[in-house]
Amino acid sequence: MNSLYSFSAAIVYTQCDPIRKPLSFYKAKTKTKTKPQNLSCSFRHPYNKLRVSALKSDPSESHQTGVADDEGAEKLPLRQNDANFDSGWLPAFPHVLVASMSNFIFGYHIGAQAHSLNEVIGGRFLVGLGIGVNTVLVPIYISEVAPTKYRGALGSLCQIGTCLGIITSLILGIPSENDPHWWRTMLYIASIPGILVAIGMQFTVDSPRWLCKAGRINDAKTVIRELWGESEIDSAIEEFQSVCKSDGSDSDSRWSEILEEPHSRVAFIGGALFVLQQFAGINGVLYFSSLTFQEVGVESGAVASLFVGLTNFAGALCALYLIDREGRQKLLIGSYLGMAISMFLVSSAVFCPLDEQLSNNLSILGTIMYIFSFAIGAGPVTGIIISELSSTRTRGKIMGLSFSTHWVCNFIVGLFFLELVEKFGVAPIYASFGAVSLSAATFAYYFIVETKGRSLEEIERSLNVKA
Repeated sequence: MNSLYSFSAAIVYTQCDPIRKPLSFYKAKTKTKTKPQNLSCSFRHPYNKLRVSALKSDPSESHQTGVADDEGAEKLPLRQNDANFDSGWLPAFPHVLVASMSNFIFGYHIGAQAHSLNEVIGGRFLVGLGIGVNTVLVPIYISEVAPTKYRGALGSLCQIGTCLGIITSLILGIPSENDPHWWRTMLYIASIPGILVAIGMQFTVDSPRWLCKAGRINDAKTVIRELWGESEIDSAIEEFQSVCKSDGSDSDSRWSEILEEPHSRVAFIGGALFVLQQFAGINGVLYFSSLTFQEVGVESGAVASLFVGLTNFAGALCALYLIDREGRQKLLIGSYLGMAISMFLVSSAVFCPLDEQLSNNLSILGTIMYIFSFAIGAGPVTGIIISELSSTRTRGKIMGLSFSTHWVCNFIVGLFFLELVEKFGVAPIYASFGAVSLSAATFAYYFIVETKGRSLEEIERSLNVKA
C-alpha cells in the first residue's frame, strides 16, 4: 500500500463508512452457510526450476576491508566506529529518507477545490499517476544507493513512511466526524509533504549504478565515496562495469525480454508475490477492521483505524530491525504463516462462536495479529526483494510489471470484497484469505532465494548461472 493512497482512503472512510451493518449481522449469516471456500493454490516440485539459484558468499569479505589506524576509520563510514554504534547506514540515510517519504506525493489541490464529482476524480487521477510512478521508482532507487549490508533496513523505510502517512491521515481525520467540510482542509494538508519532497530531491544523489551505465565514472566514484566509503570504490566500479558489459542497460532492453530466461523467472516471481500479497486480503481486513473494533465498544471509526495504524507501524519497526539479520525469505514465510493463523482464528471465532464476548475478543486479536504479521514481512519485503532479484537490464520493466499487477489486484479486492462479504459472510472470505496466505508461505519457501548481504551484481550473476 501507499501512504497517499491510504491518506485518501482514510478521507473517504471517515466521511462515508462503506459497511454499515454490524459484525453480528455477518456472524448470523455465516451460520446458515456452507463450509468456507478455500482459494489455495498448489505448488508442485516440477516448477522448482523457476527458483533462482544462489551463489553463496561471505558478505563480510566485501564490506570490511579497511585499515586499522584512526585516519582510515574516518574515511570508511561502513566500518563500526565503536562497539555500540554501527554508523555505516548514516551516509545513505538522508537520500533514502527523502525517497521513502515521496510516498506523500502531492496532487490534492484540485480535489480540495472541487465543486463536482468529476473534479474530485480528476484530482485523484493525477494523484494516482504520481503514486504509480513512485511505487516503482522508490524501491529501485533505494536498492541502488543503499550499502549492501543495510539495503534491507533502508528499503524498509518505505513501509515506515507508509505507516506514518496512515497514522497522520487518521489523526487528521478525527475532526471530520463533526465537521462535514474538514475533508477540504485534509486535502490541502496532503500536498505539503509532496512539496517538501520535491525540494528535498534536489539534494539527493544519483544512483552510482546509473552513473556508471551513463559513462559518468568519476561522478559514480564520488557518490560511492560519500555513501559507501573509499575502500568500496574500485570493487564497486569493477562490478558495475562487468555487469553493464555483459548485460547492457535498461534503456537497451525490450519488453519482450522479460519473457526470456533468466528475466522471465524474476518477472514470474514478482507478479506472483504481488498477486498472493493482495489476495491474502490486506485491504479487505483493513476495510473491515473498524467494525470489528466497534463490536467491543470502540465507537469511533477513526480511533479504531488509528489503533490499526499503530499496529502496522510497530510491525514495520520490527521489519526494519530483522530484515538484514534474519533475511528476506524467513520474514516472508513467517509473515504469511502469521497471517494465515490470524485469518483462521477470526473465521473460527465468527463461524463457531462459543461466547459472544469471547468471539469478539478473538476477532480483535486475530485482526491485530494479521496486520502486525503483514507489516513485518509481506508488506515491506515484497517490493524490496523484486528490485534485488531483477537484473540491471530489466529492473525497471520487471518492477513496472510487478507493481502494475499489485494495483490491479488491489483494485479487484477493493471492488468485490464487500459484495462477497454480503453474499457469503465473513468467515468463508477470511478463511480464503488464510488459505492464500498459506499458499504464499509455500511459494516463498520454494521460489524465493535469500538476497541478504549480497550485492545486486552478485545476485545478478547468480541469476545467469545455468541450472
